[in-house]
Amino acid sequence: MVEQLLQAIPPVAVYVIVGVIIMIESLGIPIPGEITLVSAALLSSRHELAVSPLWIAICGSAGAIIGDSIGFAIGHRYGGTLFGWLGRKFPRHFGPKHVAFAERIFTKYGVWAVFFGRFILVLRIFAGPLAGSLRMPYLRFLAANALGGIVWASGTAYLLYYVGMVAETWLSRFSYLGLILVVLSGLAIGLFVKHRMGKLVERENVSGNDRSTGPLNRD
Repeated sequence: MVEQLLQAIPPVAVYVIVGVIIMIESLGIPIPGEITLVSAALLSSRHELAVSPLWIAICGSAGAIIGDSIGFAIGHRYGGTLFGWLGRKFPRHFGPKHVAFAERIFTKYGVWAVFFGRFILVLRIFAGPLAGSLRMPYLRFLAANALGGIVWASGTAYLLYYVGMVAETWLSRFSYLGLILVVLSGLAIGLFVKHRMGKLVERENVSGNDRSTGPLNRD
């Protein structure tokens, strides 16, 4: 029954869903973009579903680049007002401590924070709006954003594609169990990273209470 349901999903719909959800997350809205990318990549490892990891990577990259660019424009236009509103709507993701932590990281590392932030949930959500709010030069932002988005989406898509292939080959009689174990492992890693990021946010805010941030113009 499950296999028939998966086979009924049009591949184009999978690609569109991946691109749209990652784009929305990159706008600064905390929805599960990475989980969507991981799930789609695992689907692509099932050849009978005709889902291509290449198109997942392309749509994921496009969603990340477009979403971050729109988020940059919104952050550039509304700045602090935007984060005040987001803090009230999504206090678990945009609370004052998270904003202060992200500002310090972006001010200290500049475009490198944009690139590596794509791999970290807290910074991935903040990247576009915060870079725009801190007046990072757009061309620098775009270059780091595009490179980070492509590496993140393509790397995740193909890594999980091959992991799914291995799981299905080695555990052919228990393929669903193999995929479930992969997904659970990914979720466990995600929760661990989230926990570590929470600790890092607290530590950075304790050590950075006396620092202030300014316009962001680092390379």
